[in-house]
Amino acid sequence: MRHLKASLAGTVCAIGLLCSPAIAQDAAAPTQSAQSGDPQSAEQIKFARDREAILAMAGDYKVQFKFTETVAFTEGYQPKDPYLSGGYEIVRVIEDRGDFISLQHILVVGGEKKFPIKHWRQDWQYQPAKVLNFIGGNAWQMRDVDEDDRAGNWSQAVYQVDDSPRYGAVGAWSHDNGVSEWVPPAEWRPLPRRDMTKRDDYHAVVAMNRHAITPDGWVHEQDNSKLALDGKARVLVREIGVNTYVKDGEFPTEVADDYWAKTAQYWAGVRDIWTGMEQAGKPFALTQKGEPDQLYMPLLNLAGEVEAGEKTADAAIAEAKAVIAEKTTTDLPPLAARLREPAEKTGY
Repeated sequence: MRHLKASLAGTVCAIGLLCSPAIAQDAAAPTQSAQSGDPQSAEQIKFARDREAILAMAGDYKVQFKFTETVAFTEGYQPKDPYLSGGYEIVRVIEDRGDFISLQHILVVGGEKKFPIKHWRQDWQYQPAKVLNFIGGNAWQMRDVDEDDRAGNWSQAVYQVDDSPRYGAVGAWSHDNGVSEWVPPAEWRPLPRRDMTKRDDYHAVVAMNRHAITPDGWVHEQDNSKLALDGKARVLVREIGVNTYVKDGEFPTEVADDYWAKTAQYWAGVRDIWTGMEQAGKPFALTQKGEPDQLYMPLLNLAGEVEAGEKTADAAIAEAKAVIAEKTTTDLPPLAARLREPAEKTGY
């Protein structure tokens, strides 16, 4: 467990998505009634194909994350050098209720002795009534989705390494021209960790996601605008992101699977705590500005104690609940007061 604690702070990042579909054999081909124009059958076939694409993101992957700033929109701003990283990651289906699918990502890192790092999670909901929205300054709220916007569509809600919220959006899966892809409108999201730990010149990302299934895995494409919110909102620069997930079975996936087998009950309890906050209906925020290490490090360390057999899942969940209660609030200050200040105050 000491090895895990020493490695987490410098290793946790955030992005991801692909592999084995779990769908009925007859769902891939149109039925006779669909061919004759039955709209209900066409809807069912589309739903089945959407599910197949989402479930195709589960698997074992070699991953690469590449981000390139392209065009500056603020005078004097110079685009930064491209960012490139990668590694190995498993993606597992941890819940499937038909119209709801949850995928957990776990990194496998290290030299000769590999170890797991719990990564991000993506939850997919068909025709959602509400969607998770990031509202700036480490705060979130659940937004109602209009009936027209949810009909036939899926929301994707993304959660951080500690299962705290990150961002969400609603969009349609399409399967035209031999490509299954999901594209929502642009939504706000927090800074990626690669910038949160190094930069203080912007406060949110206006991000457009595209998730597309490829012959050897899947790809997460992003069209991002880096948004400064101190004073009048302004875009500093645009950025293109291409994160590739290529099927790969040549790394020790059992390292990650074993971690999940030992900690799944604990993380299910942590998810329930965050879900309760979302369902309460009030906007909520972290009390720490910027990089929330005071939240995720204790929660990840509790998981490490459960993995090592030093603590029961129930005991760790109780401690996690106390940590989350201490590090969150529903009494939100104004946005300006929630924004990170350069190199000084980290809370309120």
